[in-house]
Amino acid sequence: MKQFLSLVRVPNLVIMLLAQVLVRKFLLFPERSLAQSLSWPFGVLLLATICVAAAGYIINDYYDLKIDRINKPERVVVGKTLTRRKAMMIHLYLSATGVVLGLLLGWRIALVLLGVALLLWGYSAQFKKRPLIGNVTIALLSAAMVLVVPLQAGQPSKAAWAYGMFAFLISLVREIIKDMEDVRGDASFQCRTLPIVAGIPKTKWVLYLLLALFLVFTGFVMLERQQEPQFVWYLFVGVVLPTLVLVRQLFFADRKREFTHLSWLCKVIMLTGICSMLVLH
Repeated sequence: MKQFLSLVRVPNLVIMLLAQVLVRKFLLFPERSLAQSLSWPFGVLLLATICVAAAGYIINDYYDLKIDRINKPERVVVGKTLTRRKAMMIHLYLSATGVVLGLLLGWRIALVLLGVALLLWGYSAQFKKRPLIGNVTIALLSAAMVLVVPLQAGQPSKAAWAYGMFAFLISLVREIIKDMEDVRGDASFQCRTLPIVAGIPKTKWVLYLLLALFLVFTGFVMLERQQEPQFVWYLFVGVVLPTLVLVRQLFFADRKREFTHLSWLCKVIMLTGICSMLVLH
């Protein structure tokens, strides 16, 4: 069970669920109590997105078995604890369960979840081996997991779109850093990720550009909410300062363990950014 939980990336699933709950409570229905905002259709949505996301992690490890034996040998589960055939069956069951649950909420939600499941399959099989395509795919899916909440609630939200953009940008940065971390194993199997095609120095410049865009976007949000000093200060301390630390450490990083640290720092920035909803008025 411990290895299965590692396979489906439980910490990442928890962050995704936290984001969805906070969007529902603080962006869509701030006037309601937490219990009132968590309706049964929303619970079905949470379960459906968990199933589809977990299935995505499984199919990713299914296709990455040989690469992961080089990049992350200590984390290999598929082909070791879990046979590849069983992994594929669990993936299909989870994906189908997620889409069927989505049908209970309407055809739009089911269509979104089916699209997410297919994109995760395509990412694992092909997209991740190509420069930027795989990175953008995962970043878009990160944003979709935020935006599906107002879609299900039938409650358009400008703030939810802002958090969707936040999720897109920081996820894109993290995915490119992960490619830099895994360049040795990826190169061994003819993957064409950005660090392999362009090299680490040029990839860093792409990241500097993306991080500058991320900081400009965050600054714009802070200006928009300047009448809420508590929120502005939270973003400055919890998002802007860690991002500046990320830029500095990226400049000096040239080893796998340093890129691993940067990937975790991106996850921290994502978590603190999501939690900024708690201090919104």
